[in-house]
Amino acid sequence: MLTTIEAIGRIAAEMPRFDAVAVPLDHARRRVLRQRVTAERDQPPFDRVMMDGIALAHRAFAGGQRSFRVEGSQHAGDPRQTLLESDACIEVMTGAALPAGTDCVIPVERLAHANGFVEIEAGYEADLGQNIHPQGSDHKAGMEVLGPGIVISPMDIAIIASCGLDRVEVGRQPSVHIISTGNELVPPGQPIEPQQIRMSNGPALLAMLEGQGYTGCEHDHLVDDEALLNDRIAAHLDAADVLVLSGGVSMGKADYVPTVLAGLGVRTIFHKISQRPGKPMWFGIGPAGQAVFALPGNPVSTLVCCRHYVLPALYLASGRPPRAPEHAILAEPVTFRPALTCFLPVRLATAADGRLRARPVPTNTSGDFTSLGGTDGYVELALEQSEFPAGSAVPLHRWDAP
Repeated sequence: MLTTIEAIGRIAAEMPRFDAVAVPLDHARRRVLRQRVTAERDQPPFDRVMMDGIALAHRAFAGGQRSFRVEGSQHAGDPRQTLLESDACIEVMTGAALPAGTDCVIPVERLAHANGFVEIEAGYEADLGQNIHPQGSDHKAGMEVLGPGIVISPMDIAIIASCGLDRVEVGRQPSVHIISTGNELVPPGQPIEPQQIRMSNGPALLAMLEGQGYTGCEHDHLVDDEALLNDRIAAHLDAADVLVLSGGVSMGKADYVPTVLAGLGVRTIFHKISQRPGKPMWFGIGPAGQAVFALPGNPVSTLVCCRHYVLPALYLASGRPPRAPEHAILAEPVTFRPALTCFLPVRLATAADGRLRARPVPTNTSGDFTSLGGTDGYVELALEQSEFPAGSAVPLHRWDAP
């Protein structure tokens, strides 16, 4: 049986890589950048006025002058003006290009206007270059401002737009099909018998994937019939880059999924990981390179395995490198005796000392998904230990950040 680290390594080695595609900038959020973005111009592209006020030649102020004739007015977006007389000034607005011949901006709060002149407040001291954002001080034209592998954020959208790009290359959006298996499952809103349960894994998987930018996923529910499973899974393999199945992967008589997948030419990479919850997880590669994740059907197992293996694999295939590890401090002691890695749900809080503390939220069983409400993620407790004292630093995996 593989360890969790070995399972991650096997998935990374076998996972197909998605091509790069160009998309409009307004469709790029949460996609993985696959190109270098270089500055179109210096930023700022001119000496930029940072406050409403007047622009003047500092040498006149340093020489003792405090009253200046207003030569003109310059707004943001106006062509750059030139100060004609060194003892005059030009009214300027925030964001405007600094007029030629000026090198100091006095804020409007320090000025009094009368008869075409401004008087600077008595006792006010002005420095050369104040309230001016120098041209190119953020970056120079041609400089790389973003590189491949980042997940594009709203801030990155602003940066890309500032470089003049209305389209950007990102990892291709894969076709992901989610399959819930089980006779007992009934969708929300449908009549239900006492012996049946509501279908929750499929909607949760859809939400988890789409929350990370993998939109347009399809969901299907299949009962535990081997012939039906064979036909429908074959159709999904033909249509998808990635299959994520929930249920039918353990050792019961009705757990047909591994046998059906093998019959369809899906190569088994591994089956079972030394972890709790989620030990029966299965991973394979289809005949056309499709990635197939068969997750245990218990809801906690399903969500943990999707977060821990499926989402990082999708990001890797899209061109994103692994995240830097994150850790938290256990807020209370934990004992876990099985020789398995324990994935323990937690709620997070930052203590007064600035350290991130994780308070365990044990589930009754791997079917107790109600306990996950309000949790922020889960911590990873190493299989080599059984006692984890309060204050122990342990790996943290947030639900929303693979």
